[in-house]
Amino acid sequence: MKTFFSILVIGIANFLPRVNFFNHRRYVLLRLAGINIKGKSMILPPIIVAPSGRSNNIFIGKNTFINMTCRFACPGAKIIIGDDVAIGPNVSFETVNHGLLHDKVKGRGTINKPITVENKAWIGAGVIILQGVTIGEGAVICAGAVVTKDIDAYCVYGGVPAKKIKEIELETNEKDI
Repeated sequence: MKTFFSILVIGIANFLPRVNFFNHRRYVLLRLAGINIKGKSMILPPIIVAPSGRSNNIFIGKNTFINMTCRFACPGAKIIIGDDVAIGPNVSFETVNHGLLHDKVKGRGTINKPITVENKAWIGAGVIILQGVTIGEGAVICAGAVVTKDIDAYCVYGGVPAKKIKEIELETNEKDI
């Protein structure tokens, strides 16, 4: 029953039109569906949770923006997204993989590892983030990248697989010095 309720509520949240009124309130429905949302966040539909009913494996911080058609594949591991994160459209979070060894009876089996996106990261459109990855605070992932390894904080990464392009210079406020 819990799985059916989660699927139903996510369906309703996805059905609501992308207009400002609903965009700023959709997170409340997604919270009812079992997604752990820390504070106000804007999540544009549709949001895809695979397998259905595993929404309780998703943790989203406050003031986070998630653009449309993002996929959260989290059958056995968590996806943790920090505060003030910006996520472009069509981003995939894939916490599960299959082993290379093939057993005639059991098949390849599955390996589940969590994904963590730290505060203030920016993830471009169409990025694929694979299992076991941590994206550091303030990091930028260029559109279309495939993230296979941990990403350093305050750095720009891009490509397939994603590689460091440059470090981000942090502004200092003269009043703080």
